[in-house]
Amino acid sequence: MQNEGSNYKHVSIGSLKDVTRQELHEALALSGVEVSLNRMAAGQAVPFLHSHKQNEEVYVFIEGKGTFVIDGDEIEVGEGSLVRVDPAGQRQIKAAADSDLFFVCIQATAGSLTQFSMTDGVIC
Repeated sequence: MQNEGSNYKHVSIGSLKDVTRQELHEALALSGVEVSLNRMAAGQAVPFLHSHKQNEEVYVFIEGKGTFVIDGDEIEVGEGSLVRVDPAGQRQIKAAADSDLFFVCIQATAGSLTQFSMTDGVIC
């Protein structure tokens, strides 16, 4: 399903249970952030340690449990965990041996946010 107006785009990707990794920049015509949906099978890990040149990331953990390594620190994550990582932070995620891990990752250029809801919102 897809709907589109001059000021919005709506798509449905179906069941989130079927998602392994879905980047949404093309589907939603994103121009200021990158958003991805990610499901890692139990015991699965990102196969590399990585950082970014410009983008900070926010991870929203929806379901399951796992370990998030940032600059050598191991953080236990699970449903309700929220993590922000600076671009230079070296990161890697691993799902627990007994649990899938489902999370949303949001990326934006670090330092680019100049207004928040209370200062950018306009009551119509």
